Amino acid sequence: MSQTHLYPLITRPRFAQPIWGGTFLAEWLDLPPPRPERLGEIWLVYDTNPIIEGLLAGKTLAQVTDTFGAALVGERTMARYGADFPLLAKFIDAADRLSIQVHPDDAYAHTYEAATGFHGKTEAWHILHATQGADVVYGLARRSNRAELAAAIAAGELEPLLHRLPVAPGDTVFVPAGTLHAINAGIVLFEIQQKSDLTYRVYDYGRIDATTGQPRALHIDKALDVTDYAPALRGVVPPLSLAEGRDLLVACASFALERLTIAAPIDYLVDPATFEILTIIEGSTTLRWDSGARALRRGEAVVIPACLGGYTLLPTDDVRILRAYVPDLDALRYEFAQRGVDAGRVAQTVVEC
Repeated sequence: MSQTHLYPLITRPRFAQPIWGGTFLAEWLDLPPPRPERLGEIWLVYDTNPIIEGLLAGKTLAQVTDTFGAALVGERTMARYGADFPLLAKFIDAADRLSIQVHPDDAYAHTYEAATGFHGKTEAWHILHATQGADVVYGLARRSNRAELAAAIAAGELEPLLHRLPVAPGDTVFVPAGTLHAINAGIVLFEIQQKSDLTYRVYDYGRIDATTGQPRALHIDKALDVTDYAPALRGVVPPLSLAEGRDLLVACASFALERLTIAAPIDYLVDPATFEILTIIEGSTTLRWDSGARALRRGEAVVIPACLGGYTLLPTDDVRILRAYVPDLDALRYEFAQRGVDAGRVAQTVVEC
C-alpha cells in the first residue's frame, strides 16, 4: 500500500475500570448499555489499539506505524523515535482520588524498564469538568530529599509534603516526568502523554482492590529513584493564541497540545514532519480530505497521517477540538518572537523538561 492510500485513522478505544473510576464518561459519551460501572479511563489513541475502518481495519496502530514509518508519523517523529507511535491520548474520570504517583523520564525508562518498550512519561492534563473546589496533587510544597520522603511514606505522613493545585474547566496542567502527582475526586480530563504505562505508586490511602481483596501494589524504591525533590514550578499553564480560534495550551519536546474552537468550515495544512491527533471535546464536525470524509462527534479521536497534505473541518455546531502533535519548539518560539510575544511569557507555555 503506497503513501497515497494512508487516510485518517480511527482506533477502537480501550476502556479501563480502576478502583477510582466513575460514571461521568459513559453518560457524557452516551455509551450504549450495558455501561461500565466505574469507567475511569478511555485510551483513545494508543499503539496497540486496532484500526476500525478502511483498508487498514484490524491492524494495530503500531503495525501501521511499522509499515508506513514517516508517511504516518512524520520525519521529525521518525528522527526522534524511529518507527514508533510515541503518544497516548486518553480521557480520565476521577470519581475518587487517584493514588499519589510519579513517572520516570526517558533515560530511566530506557535503562531500567527497557523490557517494557515504554518511554518515560511526561504528560499534560486539559480539564474538561471539575466540581467546585476541585484540586490535584502537583509536586512537593517545598524542597525535600530522598530520606525525608521515604520516612514520610513509611509513617503515612506524605500528604503534608505535597502541593495542592486548584483546577477548573479549561485549565491545562503540565506534568513532567519526576513530578509527584494525583488527580483528585470530581475531575474529568483529557490527557496527552508519552507512550508509556510506567507508573510508580507511592501512596494509595490504604484502599483495598475489590477484585483481589488486597491493597494495590506500591513501588517505593523506583519512585524515590525518579522523583524531582524540588518544589513544583509550573501549575496551570497559560494558553497562547496562535490564530483566531486556535490556542496553544502547552508544548514540550514530546508533544504539543492545541485547542481549536470552530464555528465555520476551515482548512488546515498538515505539517509533513508530524502526525496529528484530533479529539472532539464539544460538538460535532465532518472531517473531509481529498479522498473521503468522516463525521466525528464528541469523544471521538482521529489520527491524521503526516502525508495527508491537508483537511477541512465542517462543523455542524460550535465545536471544540484538542489537537496534539510532535512539535518543533524552536519554530514555535520563533513564531511568537516574530509576533512580539515576550520570551518569558512564551517560556511558560513552550516548556523545557
